[in-house]
Amino acid sequence: MAITLAPAHPSGSSTIPPTPTRHPLAYRVVGAGILLILLAFTLVFSLMVGARAVSAGEVWQFLLKPDSADPISQVVWQSRVPRTVLILVAGAAFGVAGGLMQAVTRNPLTDPGILGVNAGASLAVVVGIAYFGITEINRYMWLAFSGAVVTSLAVFLIGNTGPMRGNPIRMTLSGVAIGAVLGGFTSAVLLTNADVLKKMRGWSAGTTANQALENTLSIAPFIMFGLMLALALTKSLDVLALGDAAAVGMGANPNRVRLIALLAIALLAGGATAAAGPISFLGLLAPHLSRMIVGPHQGWIMIYSILLAPTIMGCADVLGRIIVQGEMPVGVVTPFIGAPLLIVLARRLRVAEL
Repeated sequence: MAITLAPAHPSGSSTIPPTPTRHPLAYRVVGAGILLILLAFTLVFSLMVGARAVSAGEVWQFLLKPDSADPISQVVWQSRVPRTVLILVAGAAFGVAGGLMQAVTRNPLTDPGILGVNAGASLAVVVGIAYFGITEINRYMWLAFSGAVVTSLAVFLIGNTGPMRGNPIRMTLSGVAIGAVLGGFTSAVLLTNADVLKKMRGWSAGTTANQALENTLSIAPFIMFGLMLALALTKSLDVLALGDAAAVGMGANPNRVRLIALLAIALLAGGATAAAGPISFLGLLAPHLSRMIVGPHQGWIMIYSILLAPTIMGCADVLGRIIVQGEMPVGVVTPFIGAPLLIVLARRLRVAEL
């Protein structure tokens, strides 16, 4: 008995179905402008909302003229600004990493969280902190990069071997299984090290709190380089979507494209995980919403993901601050948004038994 994946609609034949509607350039530019405005509003709300509400006027005043003697200024600069910058940097990284994964694997069900890449980066960081005493982010971020690379390679190798190579469901299940195993190891390390658990409890759930601005800025150059790599690959990814044979015929090198994409994914997912912890579903939501708006054009999907992912992350973070007394980590809120989308995507595909 073999299991093959088929589109829910008989006329479809691609794993990521092309959008039939043509999207003119003006439409895409206007959409990007609207998203930029939404992102700006989200970041402003992130600066205003919290245990102590701060008005927009006060935020603007203390951003321009910090006052070390004013408690509101301290709230703005020591709490709100660092987490808002982290939302912008980590959100863009997770969103583009998910878009790259979906493009390289031609699998609409992937993102760094679902495929276990975040779990691999998390385990590497936790092991480094628990057993090697590495506590500075500019040191353990290299562990996060390494964990992301190794996990990505493992998932790609498992998903592209055997009689069902390249099957989206096979690759997704492989990633979920690897992520579950790595998550179990991470939990075991944390639960057997009380000091590390106390220190990493919030981070392991995925949070924007308690990360200094300097730490986010130290990892931002690596994420910027990953974003530049992703944007540089967009034309090659459009060609790769036609299949390896067609890509080679058009002068592309599929293996080289995948290798560079893997490096970009490691920089983006590893860096974002090191700074904010493992946050799931951002890399699933942003590229899919982008594809719905602009169609199957990787360049615009990446641009829209850069804007959409931090907007979603910012909304989830602000929501987590107000729905419960205290605060709910953003990594706990995003699954409530992303899981329904994953269910919808799974229902659009049918499994045929032959």
